[in-house]
Amino acid sequence: STAVSTTTSGPSSPMSTASTTTSPPPEFTSTVTVTTSGVTETGPTRKPTTSGPTPSGSTPRSTTIVTEFSSSVTATASHTTLTRSTTFPGTTTSGPSSTESTASTTVSLPSSSTSPMSVTTSGTTPTESFTTTSGTTSRNFTTITATTTTTERVSTGSTSTSGLTATSSAVTTSGSDSWWLCNCTNAICIEDNIVQLVPIVCNPPPKPTCANGLSPVPVIDEDGCCWHWECDCYCTGWGDPHYMTFDGLYYSYQGNCTYVLVEEITKKVDNFGIYIDNYHCDTRDVVSCPRTIIVRHETQEVRLATVKPNTLQVEVTVNKQPVALPYKKFGVSIYESGINHVVEIPELKMNVTYNGLSFSIRMPYSLFGNNTHGQCGICNNNTADDCMLPNGNIAENCETMADHWQVDDLSKPQCSPGLNPTKAPSTTPVQPCKESSICELLLGSVFEPCHSFVRPEKYYAACVFDSCVLPSLDLECSSLQVYAATCADQSVCIDWRSHTNGVCSYKCPSNKEYRACGPIKETTCKSSQRNETSTKYVEGCFCPNGTMLYDDGVDVCVKTCGCVGVDMIPREFGEKFTVDCQDCICLEGGNGIVCEPHVCAEQNKTSCDGEGFYEVNEVNSEDSCCPIVTCKCNTSLCTTKAPKCALGFEVDSYIPSGQCCPWYQCVPKRVCVHQNAEFLPNSSVFVDKCQNCFCTNEVNVSTQLNIISCERIPCNTYCKPGYELQPVKGECCGRCVQTKCVIHTANNSDLILSPGEFKNDPYNNCTIYSCSNIHNQLISSTSEITCPAFNEESCKPGTIAFLPNGCCKTCAPLDSPTPCSVRKRKDFITYRGCRSVDRVVMTECEGTCGTFSLYSAEANSMEHSCSCCRESRTSVRRAELRCPSGHSITHKYIYVESCSCQDTECSSRSQSSESRSTEENDKASNLHHVKRAISLTSK
Repeated sequence: STAVSTTTSGPSSPMSTASTTTSPPPEFTSTVTVTTSGVTETGPTRKPTTSGPTPSGSTPRSTTIVTEFSSSVTATASHTTLTRSTTFPGTTTSGPSSTESTASTTVSLPSSSTSPMSVTTSGTTPTESFTTTSGTTSRNFTTITATTTTTERVSTGSTSTSGLTATSSAVTTSGSDSWWLCNCTNAICIEDNIVQLVPIVCNPPPKPTCANGLSPVPVIDEDGCCWHWECDCYCTGWGDPHYMTFDGLYYSYQGNCTYVLVEEITKKVDNFGIYIDNYHCDTRDVVSCPRTIIVRHETQEVRLATVKPNTLQVEVTVNKQPVALPYKKFGVSIYESGINHVVEIPELKMNVTYNGLSFSIRMPYSLFGNNTHGQCGICNNNTADDCMLPNGNIAENCETMADHWQVDDLSKPQCSPGLNPTKAPSTTPVQPCKESSICELLLGSVFEPCHSFVRPEKYYAACVFDSCVLPSLDLECSSLQVYAATCADQSVCIDWRSHTNGVCSYKCPSNKEYRACGPIKETTCKSSQRNETSTKYVEGCFCPNGTMLYDDGVDVCVKTCGCVGVDMIPREFGEKFTVDCQDCICLEGGNGIVCEPHVCAEQNKTSCDGEGFYEVNEVNSEDSCCPIVTCKCNTSLCTTKAPKCALGFEVDSYIPSGQCCPWYQCVPKRVCVHQNAEFLPNSSVFVDKCQNCFCTNEVNVSTQLNIISCERIPCNTYCKPGYELQPVKGECCGRCVQTKCVIHTANNSDLILSPGEFKNDPYNNCTIYSCSNIHNQLISSTSEITCPAFNEESCKPGTIAFLPNGCCKTCAPLDSPTPCSVRKRKDFITYRGCRSVDRVVMTECEGTCGTFSLYSAEANSMEHSCSCCRESRTSVRRAELRCPSGHSITHKYIYVESCSCQDTECSSRSQSSESRSTEENDKASNLHHVKRAISLTSK
């Protein structure tokens, strides 16, 4: 409340006071007192009184006006006059508190004789006025009017301010001059030595509605007396990413370049700007996420970069150099606040927060109103111009606008500033999906306490988009996190992470605990509770109850504020300890920890004499700072080398007691030695091909080596039929070599044939066996004669006879021609030394075709017509062949399905036997007998 009082006092009379009380905003509480002294006052308090005159004279009197404020600043105005005698009444008026009140005091002194004098107090509440006529005349009189007006308002902001005051002394003036008695009071010289005190009148300003949905904040006027409302510039971004401009316009943008978030339209701050580096955070390169927030101010560039995608791990660099937090230099302060990293510029009353998933920018309207542009828009409480392009035009939508705020980034050559407007990307998933249940928390009871302060609809839309487009990244948590942080900025605390079933949980280190509503800056042993700058609450990891953070740069929670050294262990005052081999003590005051080098106890001198020994400092289990000197053995320091032993011997070493270097000697290895090779007992030893030798366990006494025992290899002289024993060069025994074909007949008897020989089966004249030697490879063949169809009834009696082959019967003349047809036979197939297991049905074309030669008179030459019995249709069949090694192979051969007479070219001259190659002659000779046997059927 503000008490305004006017007091008039005389030299020998009680004091009379007139006062009015009102209740202005707490930020502007003040007390105004106006006192007039130097006159005589008598009479009771509530009624006018008259007293006897005071002896006249030329005694100087003074009138003093004093205004007191809550900041104890006093303004005094004095005016001196000569008064002969004065009788002054006293009046006191009071009323209840009101929204607006005015206290006015007028004091009139007569100039010649007794005249009425009045004191008047007026305001919005009823007051009483009293008039008194008394006293004697005086030469000069002074009239002083003091008027005080106060205004009440309701304080809703989170920032407390107080009015500024000053002190001013007035001098005697005339006319209509004015001067300040203090910042909130103006003295005006009316006329005839009349001074009017006029305090500044503060009318309660109406509370505006901020376009961004946040509450306005009260701000002191420039004169320091009154105040007004302002909507702070507050821009946020989160997710993939979603933006909320300074004026609360929501949009999503998926660019993956570096962009301007905030720059000044009219440059007032040197090298000032805030930028964002986005990147594609999904494998499809569809959506983007913030990776780095860049803040430039004068000579410094601060980068808050995400260490690992989609996490809350942030690395801080200043001018590309990593820095430790807290950091403060050249007007820029960087510190951790809960889960956030904050860049604060106190001179500009602004800060930037970033936690790896979201960012926020808070700037005062008084310094940046109507002077920002970029992806955060213009801060003027009007969303209509938030999508402004760099050239001042307004884009159709902010997604298109965002493209135009690219900046040059050497790390992203694919990005280039100055793109043409593009179509706004769709922020609705192509495929309908069911939003995550986490998003529903925004509209439910968990966040309901904040709904009246900040509307959740835009954050809900962003959450649904993230859960549908990137369901595997849990980006919907960022929408809840940003909304909760905005609520905390409006002094509404929401503990929401415990309702997400662990999806959006936040894990703290073991020495700290999670709080949804913690202080922006923790109280530490080195500082008191800090004033808040942007929000009232912040979530993060804090020291448990009963403990506090030791210091901003020392992340250790302590119960008592003692000392914390390089080992990060809290110590109490007076505690002694050893660290880094220094004896330290924790002292209150000064640097806290005082250390001196650790003193080790004396040790007995250890001498490491003897070859191979050297001194070693070992850790002392009782005192790790004082090592123990011991002797160690290193055989590499020994000069005696191991001898080289003969074959069959090895080096044996042993170390005598009390020594380091070994002694060496050669000892038998208990092996056999032959031709510079060692053989273990019972192992085979090759001496020559005709002996079997092995190493025994018997030892030769003279050589100390094991004895080798040998036996002659026995030879096998028996060979199977068709094989002959032949000597092998370089071998001890001969080897059975096949010289004839061994053919297994159908009656399980063996038939031995020499190369070039053929025989009929003893029991079947239709089967012919033959043996051939082709390229030193014996090949046996079995031919089956297939007889043509024969019906004995079609023959005349006595005309049935066997063909010359002795196999087929016929009744036709022997010289009648045989038509061209398919002939079948069964035979073994031999290929590359491998032979079929059973006889295989094979076919061939055989028969007589028309062939003639006649004289042509027209051509005067012989004309020839030749026709061959050849295959007209064939197929490929397979047969299993077994090889001498025992394995089987599959062999393909041609099977004739049908035959026919086909024209062919008649040779003009026969091919001489001399033109044949030697190889062909060999083949013809070897196969001649087989063909001859088969051709019998055609005869």
